[in-house]
Amino acid sequence: MSVSSGVELPSPAAAPSKIHDEKREQEGESAEVAPPDQNRKPEKKVSHKLRAAFSPKGSLRPFRLLKRDVVNLRRRYLSDWTFFNQLILASAVFVFFTNLLPGITFASDLYELTGKNYGTIEIVFSTGLVGVIFSWFAAQPLVILGVTGPFAILAENIYELSRDSFKIPFLPFMAWSLIHAAWMHYLLAIFNAHDWTMRYVTEFSGEIFSLLNSLIYFSKAIQELQRARDNLSFAAFLYSIIGAVGTFLLAVFLSTAEKWKPLFHRYIRMGLSEYAAAISIIVFIGMPRIGELANLDRQTLEVSRSFRPSNPDRSSFVVRFWELPVAWVFAAIIPGLIITILFFFDHEISTIICTASRYGIKKPGGFAWDIFLLGTTMAICGILGIPPANGLIPQAPLHSESLLHTVKTTKVTKEKSSGDETPTEPIRTVHEQRWSHFLHAGGILLFLSPPFMHVLGLTPTSVLAGLFLFMGEQSLAVNPILYRVALWVTPPSERAPLPKPVPGYRGIHMYTLVQILITVGIFVMTFTIAAPAFPVIFVILVPLRLKLMNRFWHRETLRYVDAWACKEGTPEGDEDARNSNMSERTQEAAGNNRTVAEP
Repeated sequence: MSVSSGVELPSPAAAPSKIHDEKREQEGESAEVAPPDQNRKPEKKVSHKLRAAFSPKGSLRPFRLLKRDVVNLRRRYLSDWTFFNQLILASAVFVFFTNLLPGITFASDLYELTGKNYGTIEIVFSTGLVGVIFSWFAAQPLVILGVTGPFAILAENIYELSRDSFKIPFLPFMAWSLIHAAWMHYLLAIFNAHDWTMRYVTEFSGEIFSLLNSLIYFSKAIQELQRARDNLSFAAFLYSIIGAVGTFLLAVFLSTAEKWKPLFHRYIRMGLSEYAAAISIIVFIGMPRIGELANLDRQTLEVSRSFRPSNPDRSSFVVRFWELPVAWVFAAIIPGLIITILFFFDHEISTIICTASRYGIKKPGGFAWDIFLLGTTMAICGILGIPPANGLIPQAPLHSESLLHTVKTTKVTKEKSSGDETPTEPIRTVHEQRWSHFLHAGGILLFLSPPFMHVLGLTPTSVLAGLFLFMGEQSLAVNPILYRVALWVTPPSERAPLPKPVPGYRGIHMYTLVQILITVGIFVMTFTIAAPAFPVIFVILVPLRLKLMNRFWHRETLRYVDAWACKEGTPEGDEDARNSNMSERTQEAAGNNRTVAEP
């Protein structure tokens, strides 16, 4: 999986021994007879590595990636605003619904579990504000941001600790946690954390993270129907199931409209496909108000009626964070670190997935700049007493999917007679621009006004459950894990032949099974007391894949099913290159020794 923003690898920090020998000879020492100083070798090695890391192209060179990202942003910025068409508008409408409605669902949970501090108005405010900021200033505008389920879990746990254990106000403590997380993000950006962290992440972790988000959305759909069962009559509950399944199936059905040829005009098919989710939502919002269905009781989204904080004890959005005792200001560093781990990994993976090679991204992005910008928005959200937003899965890749279109490119062949016509082949790529991000975020901010909030309050929760099912399905449909699971039930005669070095499908099946078991384990963990620490699991996945799995799987199997997430190639390919270079250096050193030994 590759991304548009090329990753600069640190320059090799190993100088050939021949150079050191020549230098010692110039100083009047013999490379052969000079006694090695065993006690100073480790110190010299560490010092050499540090100098290499802080060299102009070193992994820890301050501001190296930030400077490059700013240059890339300046090069692409104007072109991001000079193109607009109906597909971009359809994408903005689609992302508007898939971002706003799930966020409001998180608000209903957070409102109860954070002592009314985070409600609908705070979720909508954060999603719209951060979205507008990123649409204008982000290096990669395809990444959609919003309040995530994992952060909701963290916020609930931090609130319980603040109330029951610490006996301090929640919002000032959360504000300081986010301020600490902000400067940690700054450090990550300044010291090029993308290079020395995400460069080691493979698609193994990215696929697990994507599958986890699909499971979270499926579970949210079930939770909404469970609430309907508890609060509605039996007849209304049955219709809630019908409404959820109907919203999901109609959206899936309409999303395939482009394949209905020869039915309808192609522009009608295109419109139905591009506005599939919006049409389905509108249909099932209106259906319960027709005929006998209007007599059924129904459960709708809970929304604010005015632009003021959800907590009646608050008169202003600005949090008085400066009144928190100094001891707790420093104690907030710990949750700030956990939030940093979650947001850094979440946003980077969202960026990687929504700029995957299948989207044909051509413009450069900027991981370091976006992490720096993310830290800034986190501090703003903490001071305003609203939850922070970061990269969303599956909304970010769904945004890219909604912008996909087919273009025909000339296929250049080496041998072509002058009379032959130049063949063309269709290529799928996305419209790389900022309008869809800006329009959807601006629309969300528009719904902060009471009249639009009232319209939003007409949405039945059953429609929301159907939307969750649709989002989970859309994310799962493009996850390679699903394809490999299908191979479990595919007869051997129907499977595609594997490359010769790959020993067989058994290793591929076990690899997929391990991914599923890890995902289920993390998913179950989110319902336990250990939930706040689940981002650490994704950090552990990196050494698990690179250091442990190669002991149990054939390296050609791993080479076939996995690849680097942020750059071209595979871990096994890089290992082969290192071994080849080491062998060449060894042979060169042996040749030099033979030359010196000759009289």
